Amino acid sequence: MTLLPAAVLWDMDGTLLDSEKLWDVPLFELAERLGGQLSAATRAAMVGSNVPTTLDLLFGDVGVVPDAEERAEAARWIDKRMAELLAGDPPWQPGARAALDLVRATGLPTALVTSTERALTEIALDTIGRHYFDVTICGDEVHGRNKPLPDPYLTAARRLAVDPAHCLAIEDSPTGVTSATAAGCTVLVVPSEVPVPPGPRRTFRDSLANLTLADLEAAFT
Repeated sequence: MTLLPAAVLWDMDGTLLDSEKLWDVPLFELAERLGGQLSAATRAAMVGSNVPTTLDLLFGDVGVVPDAEERAEAARWIDKRMAELLAGDPPWQPGARAALDLVRATGLPTALVTSTERALTEIALDTIGRHYFDVTICGDEVHGRNKPLPDPYLTAARRLAVDPAHCLAIEDSPTGVTSATAAGCTVLVVPSEVPVPPGPRRTFRDSLANLTLADLEAAFT
């Protein structure tokens, strides 16, 4: 008798793709364009968040109070720069592709649950492969209730017609882990750029390399 979850819900940036380093480029460049310098602490606080939250942190860090047009222009600039970077074959996290193959072979329902907006996610999916996911939930599709709120994971579970308490989320950041656990999911945590504290329903791995079905069962039980 297997003890696998009812569905597996994947984060993208930092979990499947080593793309947080790509996000560094537009974020540090934008801070310089605004006449400041993005601090390491503020950049770490952005990991796993969505663009509106990231902009709040960035403008606050450089001491700029933008008007609506300046804020919109900053968002457009980040999107354009990230689209260029994601189109250049972004790097995978160790073991991520094999882990996706492993889960897909089980026939379990799967979802991609990312804070990245739909337009950029579609570019990233050209690298990852859309066939791995039955559902994709993006940062601009949850009515502003992004990670660390539970809504992205609740939405994914609802669209897969499964109970979130029976789902295994795979995440790398404190923001994403908080979102998944708040939704009631069990979480396999693979920290990437910033540490994730221990907590209930959290199992930790150093990477996705050599992931097995037994590992999924162990994380979920």
